[in-house]
Amino acid sequence: MDIKIPKLSLVVLIGPSGSGKSTFARRHFLPTEVLSSDYCRGLVSDGENDQAATNDAFEVLHFVAAKRLARGHLTVVDATNVQPEARRPLVRLAKQYHCLPVAIVLNPTEKACHERNRNQHDPKFGSHVVQQQWSPYQFSIKALEQEGFRNIFVMDSVEEITSATIERVPLWNDRRDEHGPFDIIGDIHGCCDELEGLLHELGYRPVVDEATSPCDLRLSMGTGGLVGSSTTFRHPEGRKAVFVGDLVDRGPRVLDTLRIVRKMVEHGTGICVPGNHDMKLLRKLRGKNPQMTHGLAQSWSEIEALPDDIREPFCKDLAEFLDGLVSHYVLDDGKLVVAHAGMKEAYQGRSSGKVRGFALYGDTTGETDEFGMPIRLNWAAEYRGSAMVVYGHTPVPEPEWLNRTVNIDTGCVFGGRLTALRYPEKEFVSVAAMQTYCEPSRPFSTVNPFNHRR
Repeated sequence: MDIKIPKLSLVVLIGPSGSGKSTFARRHFLPTEVLSSDYCRGLVSDGENDQAATNDAFEVLHFVAAKRLARGHLTVVDATNVQPEARRPLVRLAKQYHCLPVAIVLNPTEKACHERNRNQHDPKFGSHVVQQQWSPYQFSIKALEQEGFRNIFVMDSVEEITSATIERVPLWNDRRDEHGPFDIIGDIHGCCDELEGLLHELGYRPVVDEATSPCDLRLSMGTGGLVGSSTTFRHPEGRKAVFVGDLVDRGPRVLDTLRIVRKMVEHGTGICVPGNHDMKLLRKLRGKNPQMTHGLAQSWSEIEALPDDIREPFCKDLAEFLDGLVSHYVLDDGKLVVAHAGMKEAYQGRSSGKVRGFALYGDTTGETDEFGMPIRLNWAAEYRGSAMVVYGHTPVPEPEWLNRTVNIDTGCVFGGRLTALRYPEKEFVSVAAMQTYCEPSRPFSTVNPFNHRR
């Protein structure tokens, strides 16, 4: 069995006494990565078999696991973990540090466990221990997914356990091996004329897409839909565009914007993270009923104007694209982080609903201001991370650096500018909006979008 685990995860070994967990851990993981309950018993009581020290031992184990996960290190728990009560705090720990809990179940026959215990030079337990563990263990492992484990691997024989391999894979948001150079582009909101102008200013040139889909071709053939659907954009020096999300709503050419970004992503000349407006459109595409406010009605009217034979496949393709967008990216050996609304240090390179929520909406109080907009906490004011964080979401009159973070949403759809940050040069390039397409809910040129209340 080829077991693929995230590079950052909490790996929980599960199996009764004698199933081979410790041997498996030694074979596949560094000694510093493995936290053994037996070893922790020895630490607190000088006796690895002292069952009276179990509670203290697991308190130590959970404490060390928390410190490792907080520092971003893969951690393996070597204990029987045969009862849900033993696994529950480990799942909570993984969620607390926004990493994935992985269950590796060693499930040889009961006979094999007895034989292994007998063959050890210093057998820890008699046969009654395996017998006591076996029945509840066999029942409880059927509910691992419901307990919260995202990756579950079950090996049902000694041979399968012995031949297993472990492969550590990066999370979807881990693109540290991409070093750029990048052109990070702020919130577009359907301002496609300005997007095309900015791409030109940045040096990108249109090229013919030989793999244009039939749907795109029909859209470009006099249907009143997309124009130039058989082209994409590429930089002659190999630079890559990074879009901070909010591609849709409010502006006049939403579908054209989506086409450009999708094709650049497909051809490897662009990267895109989702914005909250993009995810709201996805909910509509999935048949939900979000409020048709803040520009969603404009996006939906463009979709409804598509020819009948194109609309359904277009919506299906668009939903798949939006659904596949990753909350944020860590780039260039961890030196650069891009997220729609920002990303504080503790969340960078992590994966959880809370991380995704922060990426989409930032740090909010749950309250609204006098303009009916969410009150936001200025997370950037307290940021002390080493990575540069580039984001958008909240329009500002000019991009401004604060503690190695910068907001590049300069409110193009509100009559401002569409801005890009060249990386690693740290140069701003922008084009002015051709007009004010939408009046902002509050005057972004004069009102600080952040509320500093604690």
